[in-house]
Amino acid sequence: MDRMNKNITTQEHKITKVDRLKMNGHLARCIWLTGLSGSGKSTIASHLEEILFANGIHSYILDGDNLRHGLNADLTFSIDDRSENIRRTAQVAKLMNDAGLVVICALISPTKRDRDFARSLFAPSEFIEVYVNTSMAVCQHRDPKGLYAKVKNGEIVNFTGIDSPYEEPTNPEVMILTKDTSALEAATLIFNQLW
Repeated sequence: MDRMNKNITTQEHKITKVDRLKMNGHLARCIWLTGLSGSGKSTIASHLEEILFANGIHSYILDGDNLRHGLNADLTFSIDDRSENIRRTAQVAKLMNDAGLVVICALISPTKRDRDFARSLFAPSEFIEVYVNTSMAVCQHRDPKGLYAKVKNGEIVNFTGIDSPYEEPTNPEVMILTKDTSALEAATLIFNQLW
């Protein structure tokens, strides 16, 4: 790969990120929602996108499940493929950020290393880690996709939080305690902290 990189140059464009931000009239951000399966990440992301849209802020959701239908369809749930899933998603988010958008990423993203990599692609003020803190018991009870039932029946292995680790964020910009906060309240909280 190093040999290939020596033959690749960055193509500069006349329209810059600053130009796009001026045209959009708002800052670009990457809002990275992390938490266990069933914690509410996708629901919060959807509410947040609606709030941003209503306020004239250009945004887009990169949802982990949706990405695995296309861009990341070739990846398994092995440790290495999970890291590659995050790497690809973070790189796409970076491109969208450069286009002046607010990108909402909703992925389990179980390791600190991978979340730190995603953060490293953005200016410090542009990356907002949101920990959707929901207990395993609540996630198993909700089980919106029936995945925990499949784990219990032995149909799924290497499931985050059960037989594959989830490293809780230690210092997220925003922590949502879903036992005390609805998805809409969480989205409103995130919006109010950013704008």
